[in-house]
Amino acid sequence: MKGVILAGGTGSRLHPLTKIINKHLLPVGNIPMICHGVEKFRKAGIEDILLVIGKHSAGLFTELLGSGKEWGVRLTYKIQEEAGGIAQALSLAEPLMKPGERFVVLLGDNLFEDSLTPYVQAFVKQTEGARVLLKKVHDPTRYGVPILLDDKIDSIEEKPAVPKSEYCVTGIYMYDSGVFDVVRSIKPSGRGELEITDVNNVYASKGQLTYDILDGWWTDAGTFQSLYQASGRQLEGECR
Repeated sequence: MKGVILAGGTGSRLHPLTKIINKHLLPVGNIPMICHGVEKFRKAGIEDILLVIGKHSAGLFTELLGSGKEWGVRLTYKIQEEAGGIAQALSLAEPLMKPGERFVVLLGDNLFEDSLTPYVQAFVKQTEGARVLLKKVHDPTRYGVPILLDDKIDSIEEKPAVPKSEYCVTGIYMYDSGVFDVVRSIKPSGRGELEITDVNNVYASKGQLTYDILDGWWTDAGTFQSLYQASGRQLEGECR
């Protein structure tokens, strides 16, 4: 199974820190943020990893991580030329995937405690569809909120004023290569981007979107507050 880390974006919420450097290269604990995802994949036995990055700081990513050999993984890089949304960034992985091949996607600013291994194993046993990881949060109105139906997700509401659950969809997704057809089927949102929630809702409408709930801590380190909180966690890695 391959891994994909989406690490583009401008990081506008972290200006001026991100004025000259991509947010995924900022330090969190004793390692750059991007290394957290690389470590999680490596420890789950996922050694073929695609990094989708923007032109901003692209050279710094390759200087830091190189081919991945030093970290025990094999890295490939793709440039997202413009801000087209998470689903558009995901579509850049299509040339690397074989028909029917499954893969795991991480948003590069998602930091979390759990091992990916048991969740990946559950996805391997899943006969069809996609799988996402959820986390119970105190402010679900900030996120995509799932409406749960037994062991599947009925639908996802994006930043609802009145959430129908206490959970959010984290930036940890699992798909097979059929997801690229789904991406092609959706239309840009009001902000002109291809939204990952729309992709996941296609699977949900077919009864093919399953989920697991993270046990340990999780944060989206995309704001000053969440970056500060993440830095206070025990994040140590071998990326160096």
